[in-house]
Amino acid sequence: MGVAGCGKSTVAEALARRIGADYVDGDSLHPKANIDKMAGGHPLSDSDRGPWLEAVGAVLRKDGTVVACSALKRAYRDIICRSAGRSDPVTFLYLRGDRELLKARMEARTRHFMPVSLLDSQLETLEEPGPDENAVAIDIHRTVPDIVKTFLEAIGPLSARDQSARIQAPGAASA
Repeated sequence: MGVAGCGKSTVAEALARRIGADYVDGDSLHPKANIDKMAGGHPLSDSDRGPWLEAVGAVLRKDGTVVACSALKRAYRDIICRSAGRSDPVTFLYLRGDRELLKARMEARTRHFMPVSLLDSQLETLEEPGPDENAVAIDIHRTVPDIVKTFLEAIGPLSARDQSARIQAPGAASA
């Protein structure tokens, strides 16, 4: 989870490969209207995000799944967890980075609908996970393999199946 440009999709894909899980990019769960709105430079409202967050949670009902999803607010993470309907908790990997690096990464992308102009909106919306949430925060200045390794060490020794069942990985570059 995290704002646009933090590397959610890249890290989630690497994490899924490492633990033998299925990977889903949360952007693929957005309705076309949401994609069009963001592509047009307009941030999503909470009501725009609601059905999408529920869809993210529904994907997490399946064991062995890692989803890349922004999950910017605590309320959004709560919707995802409720919609997942799991007996075990969803674990969030929060990819934290500074505005300059996030902006540079977004400017370097060539095939993504999210314009750099929405970065500040995402940063304003972001509520970092609290100590009572099931989340691990890792700085994005690290390499992808190091982020994955650090996350897996933080959540403790589990089988690949158990790990993937507990993980809601870094969010898609969704608003």
